[in-house]
Amino acid sequence: MPALRQIAFVVNSEKVGAASLARELMVIARAGRVRLKFTSRLPLPRGYLKGCDACCVVGGDGTLLGVASEAARAQVPIIGVNRGTLGFLTTFSAEEARARFAHLLRGSFRLDHRAMLACSTGRGVQDLALNDVLIKAEKNTRLVQLEVWADGERVNNYVCDGLLFSTPTGSTAYNLSAGGPIIAPRARVIALTPICPHTLTNRTVIFPDTVQLSVVNRSRDSRLLVAVDGQRNLKFGTDAPVKISLARQRLPLAQRADYEHFAVVRTKLAWGGGYVERK
Repeated sequence: MPALRQIAFVVNSEKVGAASLARELMVIARAGRVRLKFTSRLPLPRGYLKGCDACCVVGGDGTLLGVASEAARAQVPIIGVNRGTLGFLTTFSAEEARARFAHLLRGSFRLDHRAMLACSTGRGVQDLALNDVLIKAEKNTRLVQLEVWADGERVNNYVCDGLLFSTPTGSTAYNLSAGGPIIAPRARVIALTPICPHTLTNRTVIFPDTVQLSVVNRSRDSRLLVAVDGQRNLKFGTDAPVKISLARQRLPLAQRADYEHFAVVRTKLAWGGGYVERK
């Protein structure tokens, strides 16, 4: 990758040590004569990343999700530095960031392009999701009836707490907690996982990357809530279907040259069962 000349820092100051770590990294960037922008505002305003070669997110995965849609639109790589808990997306630890940041500035990283979902709830109301799109009743206590169509073919009329549409990246988030599968990040698929379905045989359905999905509210007395990456709620008309597909944009995510996705999965999910790998 070419050397970085301008970086935007997005810092979650509520995370312990995030602000001080960001200041350390900014000192390194200034020493390398890199131009800087700084904000703690989320989500990012449209156009904030214009002219930037990269965006350094210091916080947790939630912080990165707040940046992802704008970074994908601008095609600006995200360097995720973890000051949160799990860190599936913010894969650089504080120690790694301090040790490697000068090398990252010189372009010593690889890009992992992650699929995103395009979600539309009506004319002019649309958003991008890196992890998932959740459709549920506006009131948490109510079941909903949601009819799903795929490329004009009726899939099912689900009676459930909600439906979750997930990317491979989001398969280790809410999808996993809801009983969905873990999906390799390079798979070009969309996972549909019903949440607490009334019919126990309703399980995750995997759709190809070309699918055009449509969700119709069949509940007479329930308005829907559509949540994008667990952060942004979309408004829509009562009769408008929710449309979901794989987005044209993909998120460029900066990774170490030796990054291995399933090494992260094994560590974060404590896989292994006591088995020790032989070197």
